[in-house]
This record gives sequence, C-alpha cells and structure tokens, in this order.
Amino acid sequence: MQTLIARACILLALSVLTACVPTEPARAPLQSYAADDLPSPEQAANNFISVARKMEPQIEAECYARTRGRNCDYQIVVDDRPTTDPNAYQTIDRAGRPVVAFNLALIASARNVDELAFVMGHEAAHHIAGHLQSKEQNAMAGAMIFGALAAATGADNGVVSQVQNIGAQVGSRTYSKDYELQADRLGTIITWNAGYDPMRGAQFFERIPDPGNVFLGTHPANHKRMETVQRTVADLRAGRV
Repeated sequence: MQTLIARACILLALSVLTACVPTEPARAPLQSYAADDLPSPEQAANNFISVARKMEPQIEAECYARTRGRNCDYQIVVDDRPTTDPNAYQTIDRAGRPVVAFNLALIASARNVDELAFVMGHEAAHHIAGHLQSKEQNAMAGAMIFGALAAATGADNGVVSQVQNIGAQVGSRTYSKDYELQADRLGTIITWNAGYDPMRGAQFFERIPDPGNVFLGTHPANHKRMETVQRTVADLRAGRV
C-alpha cells in the first residue's frame, strides 16, 4: 500500500512538473538529448520506486560491511520542491539517519534505471566513506588557520570573522574532488552488486555541464569521473574488488 501511495505521489508531482516546465527553457543543462528519450511521468515514477527498493538493501549491506558503529539505516526520499535543475544529495537527519534525496527534475530526466541506480549509489557512498564528517573537519581546520593568520596581522574581530568564513569554504573544498571520485568508485561497486550497469548509468555525466579543472571546485572533470567508473568496472570484472 505504501508503495502504491508513493508511486501515486511521485507520478502526480512529475506530471505537474512536466506541465510547468517550458518547452524551451533559458537554462537547460540536460537538454543534449531528444525529449523522446525521456520516460513518461508514470514510467519515471515506476523506475525510481523499483530502483530504490532494490538499491536500499544493497546500500545498507555495503555500509555495514565497510563501517563500524555508523548508522546504516538509509532513507531514500523525494525532494518535491519545485525546481528545473536535476539534483540528488546525501544528508543526515536529526536522528543521525543517512538520507539520500532525489529531486523530481532528476527522476524525470534519468533515461533509465541504471542512471538512477548509479546516482543513488554515488550519493549513498558519501556517507559510507565519511565524507560529510571529513568536510566538516576540513572546514573547521580552514577557519582556524585563516582566522589565526588574520589575527596575527592585527585584524579586528569583524575581519577575522570574515576570514574564518573564507577559510571554512576553502577547507571544505580542499578534498571535494577526491571525495567525488571516491564516491564514484564505491557507487560503481554498489550499483554493480545490485545488478545494474554502472557504465550505462554513468552516461548521465555526458549530459551535465563539465566543471573542468576549476581551482577549488567541488567536482572533478567529467572525463575523470568516467575513467574512474571504467577502471572500477574493469576491476570488478577481473575480480580485483
């Protein structure tokens, strides 16, 4: 019954989203393919629910196998806030439970179940690898270092506070690209073990803007991400993982 209710809710939201999105948006990062390639709202809803039901136990199994004392009771949810930019993210709720959220635009834009599975595995991998905690520690270290340097120059409290904020941003982004590649590798493994095709799923990268090699950017270049997936799949096929 819960699955039927969830499917109905997602289907309704996707139908509304499809009706509200203009046919020629001013900013369309995922429009390098024909609209005919997209699933219908009903199929998109079915795809997401089927992938979530299959991926969640595999994600939790990987979490329990690779961590000690970490909450592995994942919750996969839909972020139904209206937006045309596809997005997925991982966070922690107030009870410390890991949450993987997909917005409606991403569910609607995924061409197949493999893309949904790969993105889901990637986001879940951040929690397993402890990336959120590491980013917080890096941010704190950056704030302390930048703040101390500013204070040493005789800056007043207002300037020190501003410099600490900058330091926190720099610190949190220092290893962001490495974290993304680590999540790509582990996400590939999770996707593969759940029975999906991570190479097909990673084709999602071919339709998003390439961040290139931006200094202190949060994401690596798309070709590096694809190379990581390809190497990981090769390792899986050879039994090296």
